[in-house]
Amino acid sequence: MGRGTYRSRIVDDQIKTDLAAMGAVVLEGPKACGKTETARQHAASEVRLDVDEAAAELVRLDPGLVLDGAVPRLIDEWQVEPRLWNAVRRAVDDRREPGQFLLTGSATPEPDARRHSGAGRMARVQMRPMSLWESGDSTGQVSLAALFSGEPARGRSEASIADYAHLIVRGGWPEIVTGAVPNPERFTRNYLVYAVEHAIPSAGGTHHDPARLERFLRAYAQFTAHPAPLTKIVSRVVGDDSPVAGRDQTLTWQTADAYREAAGQLMLTSDLPAWSPELRSRTRLAELSKRHLVDPSLAASLLGSNAERLLKNPFILGSLFESLVTRDLLVYAQALDASVYHYRERNGDLEADMIIENRDGTWIGVEVKLGHDIDGAAASLRRIAERRIAREPEALVVITAGEYAYRRPDHVDVVPIGALKP
Repeated sequence: MGRGTYRSRIVDDQIKTDLAAMGAVVLEGPKACGKTETARQHAASEVRLDVDEAAAELVRLDPGLVLDGAVPRLIDEWQVEPRLWNAVRRAVDDRREPGQFLLTGSATPEPDARRHSGAGRMARVQMRPMSLWESGDSTGQVSLAALFSGEPARGRSEASIADYAHLIVRGGWPEIVTGAVPNPERFTRNYLVYAVEHAIPSAGGTHHDPARLERFLRAYAQFTAHPAPLTKIVSRVVGDDSPVAGRDQTLTWQTADAYREAAGQLMLTSDLPAWSPELRSRTRLAELSKRHLVDPSLAASLLGSNAERLLKNPFILGSLFESLVTRDLLVYAQALDASVYHYRERNGDLEADMIIENRDGTWIGVEVKLGHDIDGAAASLRRIAERRIAREPEALVVITAGEYAYRRPDHVDVVPIGALKP
C-alpha cells in the first residue's frame, strides 16, 4: 500500500494500541492531514468512499456490503454514508474480535438519535497536520515527557525566526512537507476554497453562503491566539472596515455560531478551552476559549501573509508563531494522553498561553515568546504557580524561537519549539 515513502506519525502508536484492544478505531482530522496514508499502514484491506463511486453507490444501497475484507479493514471517509456507523458497530458486536475496522473521517456528521454510541467498541484518535518533530524540522532534543518528569531542558534548535515564518506559511500538510506539492501558498488557498465552496456547505446538510463564510473565517484568523468572544468576531465581519458586501446584518450571533459549528465539524478550528484548576484564592477565571485554526498556514493564508510579510509584521508573526506552537503541543500532549488548555484571569492580571494537564492532575505551564522577553514570561509563570494554583507544577516552560534549550536559575525551562518532541 505504498508504504515505502511513508513518514511516520506520532498517532501510529496510538492506533496500534487501540486496534489491539478495540473492535474499531476511528481516525478523525481535517482533510489532507494524512489520515488515509496513516490508516493504510495498519490496514489489510480498504474501501475509499470519497474516490470509489461504485463503492459509494453500494454503501448507499446497503452499508454492510462494504464491510467484508481482510482485517483491519479501512473504510475511508465513512461519513459519506453515516449509516455505516451502526453497520460497523453491529459487525464488531457479531465478530467479538479486536482490530476489525479502521474508519477515517474529515467531517463530523450531525448528531443522529438513530446512530448508536460506539462506547466500548470504537476508539477515537484525533489527527492533526504534522508537527515540527514529525516533519523533521525539530531536533527533538527536548522531550515533553521528560519535562513532566522534572528533567531540565537541554538541547539546541537550528531554526531561525525567518525559518519559522516559512514553516508557518508552509504548514504541516504532508503533501507539502514531502515535496509532492511545490507551492505551499497556492495549496493552502486552494484548500480553503475547497472547504468554503464544497465541503462546508454540505456539513450537517445545511447550506452556508460561501462568501459570508469566507469573511467569517478571515475574521476568525484575525483573532488567532486570542480569547475573543464570538460577538467580537461577528463585529469584525460586519464592521465599518469590512467590504460593503459584508455589511449584512443577517450575520447575527446565531448565524455566526452556525458557521463556527460548520468549521468545527470539518475540523478547521482548534480552539483551546479555558483551564479550571483548584485555586489558592478566589481568583475569577475567564471562560472563553482561545481561537486557533487547525494549522497556522490557514490563518496566514486568510490574512494574506506570506513569509516575507510576516517578517515585516511582528504582531501577526507572534500570534501565528503561538498558533504553530499550539498545534505542536496538542500533538505532543495527545501522545502522553494529556490535554491542553489556556489560563486567563478575568481581571487580566495573570495568564498562561497554555497549560498541559495529565489525567492525574499533574501540569506544566507554558508561555510562548517569539521575542526576547523571557524574564517577563518566566516571572508570570512563577506567579501563577506560587500564588494561584493549589497544586505545584511539574515544570514551567517558556517556548521560544531561539537557539538553545536550558533551565534558568529560577527553575523555568526555556525551550525552542524547534527542539521539542513528545
